[in-house]
Amino acid sequence: MTAPDRPAPPAWTPTAALGRAVLLTGLLLAAAVLLGRVDLVVLAVPFALGTAYALRRRPTELPQVWISADEAHLVEGGEVSGTVSVGNPGTVPYDVAVLRTRVSPWLRVTRAALAGGDAPTGRRASPTDRPFVTSVSPDTAVDLELSGTALRWGRHRIGPAGARVAAGQGLLTSRAVYAEPIRSRVYPKTEPFDAVEAMPRAAGLVGAHHSRRPGEGGELAGVRVFAPGDRLRRIDWRVSLRARQLHVASTLSDRDAEVVVLLDVLAEAGRSGGVAGTASVLDTTVRAAAAIAEHYLHRGDRVALLEYGPSARRLRPATGRRQYLTVLEWLLDVKAQSSPHEPYDQVFGPQVLSADALVVVLTPLLEERSAQMLARLARSGRFVVAVDTLPSDLTPPTDRGWAEVAYRLWRLDRDTMIAQLREHGVPVVPWAGAGSLDQVLRDVARLATAPRVGGR
Repeated sequence: MTAPDRPAPPAWTPTAALGRAVLLTGLLLAAAVLLGRVDLVVLAVPFALGTAYALRRRPTELPQVWISADEAHLVEGGEVSGTVSVGNPGTVPYDVAVLRTRVSPWLRVTRAALAGGDAPTGRRASPTDRPFVTSVSPDTAVDLELSGTALRWGRHRIGPAGARVAAGQGLLTSRAVYAEPIRSRVYPKTEPFDAVEAMPRAAGLVGAHHSRRPGEGGELAGVRVFAPGDRLRRIDWRVSLRARQLHVASTLSDRDAEVVVLLDVLAEAGRSGGVAGTASVLDTTVRAAAAIAEHYLHRGDRVALLEYGPSARRLRPATGRRQYLTVLEWLLDVKAQSSPHEPYDQVFGPQVLSADALVVVLTPLLEERSAQMLARLARSGRFVVAVDTLPSDLTPPTDRGWAEVAYRLWRLDRDTMIAQLREHGVPVVPWAGAGSLDQVLRDVARLATAPRVGGR
């Protein structure tokens, strides 16, 4: 049996001031009748007339509250701005409007002031910790302007915001009206990243990387004898005159590559301090993924994203600026997700990874399952590069007995695991911004071009 719907609270209710005015007027009139004193009636008349005059126009419309934010491309460390507005849709002015809002701690609000007012000064806490009071004329709205700095990537809330107003000279008050929060998108700050042109294997038809196949390109492969089908502009006249036979300059074709950025989200470590503070595992992972994607997309390569976790989110490979914006939007929803099960088969379904793709795995290597995943990818013939995203300044707690010794043992075990991965052909390098993967990509490209020995 369902419970009956509760009646909605009244839109406007009398305040304690109205109760006191009515009570005082009644007491004076009653005393005047009982005691036969006219002077008490004279004293009651101002209270009665003042109350009646204040209530001659009673408000019927509740205030309106809404939140808006700047929709510009906002990056970590950039300036964020928003507005919380309270409006009066009726014909009766609001004598007092009390407005209050909440803001995500990752949006550091340094200025919060009503339109035309001054910002609060000398406050250590956020300016939004206090309510704001104003008056609102009929058919107008008053804006609370917020400005500050975005400290961390993600979708951060501005709101909820609530307002409560008083009208009729403070004799009537409205019920609280709330506005749903909105989320401001803050994209990760891409750290400087550059990599060599060497790629393990280029599989596309066009691109900026030099493949091992002859074709139309800019990389000289050698000089050979002219053959039917060769273009005349490829003739090397100097060699042809010396050899008394037509020779052409052969080139290597330019191909694009597919780069798969795999984000290990099984565990989180470290404490995030925002763009100017310490970086957690997720901070390093997201910022490195954005930098790698930006670099290869700028070169015309195809970039795909995968999450190694229970949700197994994926972003199909594509090229261009639209893909870069899609990558940034996709990275906003990255979060740590622990799972008791092995997500390998769930993540790497059929036809997810191309045989020629370069797989860059961003992992803190905090779980054995992550190392097993890297080893399985390497055994399957993939070109895998592991980027260590564990913070270098991670320190153990010193006030928990054997915690420091346990931390040192865990570090030794992790170093052993990394050494075993390198023995299996998986290079592991810490993320250090520009040039982090240069030497590794050279080694992987060298291994890819080396002749393979096939067993009988």
